[in-house]
Amino acid sequence: MSEIKNRIDFIYIFDVKDGNPNGDPDAGNLPRVDPETGMGLVTDVCLKRKVRNYVQIACAGQAGNDILIKSKELSGEETFINGEIRKMYKEDLGIDLKLKEKAPSDKVSAGRTAMCKRFFDVRTFGAVLSTGANAGQVRGAVQMTFARSEDLIVPEEHALTVCAARDEEKPYEEQIGIQGRKATVPYGLYVCHGFISANLAQQTGFSEEDLELFWDALKNMFDVDRSAARGLMSAQKLIVFKHDSMLGNAPANKLFDLVKVEKVCDGAPRSFSDYSVTIDKNNIPANIVLEELI
Repeated sequence: MSEIKNRIDFIYIFDVKDGNPNGDPDAGNLPRVDPETGMGLVTDVCLKRKVRNYVQIACAGQAGNDILIKSKELSGEETFINGEIRKMYKEDLGIDLKLKEKAPSDKVSAGRTAMCKRFFDVRTFGAVLSTGANAGQVRGAVQMTFARSEDLIVPEEHALTVCAARDEEKPYEEQIGIQGRKATVPYGLYVCHGFISANLAQQTGFSEEDLELFWDALKNMFDVDRSAARGLMSAQKLIVFKHDSMLGNAPANKLFDLVKVEKVCDGAPRSFSDYSVTIDKNNIPANIVLEELI
């Protein structure tokens, strides 16, 4: 595995058409919205879930690329974090822990390292492993912000009708007709900012190979996560700033300011072509390399 030695900052731009990119359970699963501005939001947790799902599918059965926080709908399995920690202690460190038994305090550090080696998402995003058997806490090398839409979104609700009854013991007419609602965004372009720490990468074992897998996930994760509820979601831009040092050579916000996303249509945007994405390449510091991966 190749060690990461450079700080990396990145901008990830994606869009949604006629779908719900991230429902808010506190608002009847309507698309998340900043109540003061009307801008759409997609949480970092939602995006990390899609990365996990992609790796879970793309790297199924590969040692070292398992996913701790699995999606049952993909794996068909019920995963329990404490159970996975006990399994690691037994298989990797030869410590057979009973249910609710804590690992010896002098073995927690080794347990933490072993969990990072086993699970891609642990060494990438971090995890709280201090419950149950206890394998400490991991601060991930990759951190991401909420994604925010460039313009305000207008969530729409659509009535859904059912034409087939299910229960023969109930009147047929009571079981057909309007039975639910579906929320969508006509169109939204979302921008997420991300940070990769070389220092934390060396602590968790997040490698250059892991980084390539992470980039692959951002490029392709929407294509393995299709559903009627999400409409058409697409990755549109992945802009990477690679510093020539571990600590970095410029503030991340100054680099992000070099990327401008501007609406170029007169009315409400309805496609990515209604926006212009430009990069001020003349003001990128000489010791920072720009890469456009999408």
